[in-house]
Amino acid sequence: MSNDISIVTSEVPAHVKKGSNLGNENVTAEHLSTPRIKQLQQLSNEIDENHSEHIEGVKVGDFINTVTKENYGQELYVVNTHFKEEFVVWRQLEKGGGLIGTFNSNAEALEHLENEGLKVEDYDINRTQTHTLLKVDEKTGEIADIPFLFDCSISKLKVSREWNTQLMKLGGDRFASLWKLSSVQTANKAGQRFMNISVSNVGWLKESAYELAKTFYENTFAKKTS
Repeated sequence: MSNDISIVTSEVPAHVKKGSNLGNENVTAEHLSTPRIKQLQQLSNEIDENHSEHIEGVKVGDFINTVTKENYGQELYVVNTHFKEEFVVWRQLEKGGGLIGTFNSNAEALEHLENEGLKVEDYDINRTQTHTLLKVDEKTGEIADIPFLFDCSISKLKVSREWNTQLMKLGGDRFASLWKLSSVQTANKAGQRFMNISVSNVGWLKESAYELAKTFYENTFAKKTS
């Protein structure tokens, strides 16, 4: 096969648009990598121009897609479809760093460390709340068919709880409303500034958009809980 780059084009040609996804018949959601939304901080690798993970043009506070590396800027419109809480164990950086595992409770995480003969004081157990979101195009109102995960731990736990509280007060299905995520600067007790999240309700989804979100939920989560 020729490796001449003249055989390719950067624009999607008509014959490809007519395709029916042949060859991907056996690929399901379980075979795909679910993107996460990452809010960039001053020390994020994506900000560092000398780091291999650097993304051109990004700024502190921008939201990026961890899989596609797309930069969404500092505002996002989303539908919140699902929530779960887990306890994530990390080896402390001075001990080499790295993810150890994810557990359903703090007790399970501690039990794992003890069973593996690991020193508990060398590890951090972070309560992590994960929201499964569908991105909504601000201009067209189109709802993305591929979700992304938004992880909240440490400083973002307060935002996560407040978001859940607002959702519960609204009533109805979790995915029945549109929300705006914005980057805001805040500071910890030591006065160190960092970027956090502000969440605001935009309104109820119209029926067509609601049905799309409901279909996603039923296909992704309802079958697992039935």
